[in-house]
Amino acid sequence: MGLGKAQGFGLGLRTVYYPEILENQQPVDWFEIISENYMVPGGRPLATLDRIRADYPMRMHGVSLSIASTDPLDFDYLRGLKNLAARVEPELVSDHLAWTGVHGINLHDLLPVPYTREALDHCVERVARVQDFLGRRIALENPSTYVEFAGADMSEPEFLAELAARADCLLLLDVNNAFVCGFNHGFDAKAWLDPIPKDRVAQIHVAGHTSLETHKIDTHDHPVCDEVWSLFAHVRENFGPVPSMIERDDLFPPFEDLLAELQHMREISATPEKAESRQREPA
Repeated sequence: MGLGKAQGFGLGLRTVYYPEILENQQPVDWFEIISENYMVPGGRPLATLDRIRADYPMRMHGVSLSIASTDPLDFDYLRGLKNLAARVEPELVSDHLAWTGVHGINLHDLLPVPYTREALDHCVERVARVQDFLGRRIALENPSTYVEFAGADMSEPEFLAELAARADCLLLLDVNNAFVCGFNHGFDAKAWLDPIPKDRVAQIHVAGHTSLETHKIDTHDHPVCDEVWSLFAHVRENFGPVPSMIERDDLFPPFEDLLAELQHMREISATPEKAESRQREPA
């Protein structure tokens, strides 16, 4: 399905790590940028981005597409996104299955979608128009949520699967979000994955979260916990070598700590492949 050439393992590109990235070539296969951080007319952000892009493949991940909003699509935003994609030449452009505001007000948050037929029809039509405008397929990420809608017609994985099929878009599977939602809503995250169409998953996110007594919050400010690593191992075993990355957005550790997490991701991912290789060896 042409999911891109930048396989392997990546990190989110964050300004705090610019010095290490610019000073030495790092053992990172690609970086993912937050699209909105670079949708600017010029200056240092784009100059630095160009320097890093010269050495690494990139992917673009947005937070303002608001695909599920009832407001009209923002074509000024989409023009900026398209121009940035022309500059970066990313392997993938992605955003979230969410809405960020209505009536022209941006709430700067990823708000939940009711999993109804009406919402599905609405999102399918908008994704198709966005992809036509951008001239490429996009990937949409499963969100972390803290409430559920009583009037849902289907589960989130069923919604994602139908959206991907009908709009011919891709999916970004966030393993931490699946784990967080499983805890918050009381479902088995591994079973939640079963309806997700494997051939539509173009990228995987792994991150840390904040654990409270009654719920978990997707904060990206902690190391990846053992339970999320276990779920990631399950995903790699069942979905194969999908490009995977670690997100960190606050309480930034030394860059070496992130590289150690990235190496752990590689080791987990290699385990099923090694096992399969051993099974092929002659007795």
